[in-house]
Amino acid sequence: MSIAVDHYELGPLQTNCYVVRPDRAAAEAVVIDPGGDITRLRLELARMGAKVVAILLTHGHWDHVLGVVDLVEASGAPVYLGEAELPELESEGPELLGFPPLASFTPDHLIADGDKLELAGLEIEVVAVPGHRPGHMAFLIDGGLFSGDVLFRGSVGRADLPGGDWPTLLATLEMLARRFPPETAIYPGHGPETTLAAELRSNPFLTALRTK
Repeated sequence: MSIAVDHYELGPLQTNCYVVRPDRAAAEAVVIDPGGDITRLRLELARMGAKVVAILLTHGHWDHVLGVVDLVEASGAPVYLGEAELPELESEGPELLGFPPLASFTPDHLIADGDKLELAGLEIEVVAVPGHRPGHMAFLIDGGLFSGDVLFRGSVGRADLPGGDWPTLLATLEMLARRFPPETAIYPGHGPETTLAAELRSNPFLTALRTK
């Protein structure tokens, strides 16, 4: 891949936040899932000399959006989110785990499957990947899929939380295996990056897909 991808584990659940640029010298970037205190992220962006021009959210779970308000205040960047995720922004997830309530915000753009975005010199395709959340979106950028909490190295997203559905998640995984080439890089919401080929080969949750 020719794009520059930097990743930071933010927040109490060590959620992956990604800074994506066309190359290392680019002056603009998109940020995907700022899920915690953004102090470190702001320092890294300043070091890169990169301005945030968009904040892309895979879904509305609190651990993926904790830093959104602060990042908007710091950058003025618009926020992109799937429409079905709007109710989740009002959830009490953080309080139930003993954390402060989520600062409220309203996305600037509601995105849907198949949308094509041109941001920071990047061509971004929005891919609906429901199952973990109804409005969960992944972002395809230059052969890499920023998959949020759908597919991880050696595992898949939970379907037992509100809005989750196991048959739908399985259908999403089958779609990914059918639609994208094996060499597709996977940048998940938690844990290390992987490839679609590696997960089809060894991920126990994708065993059935290997025979199709």
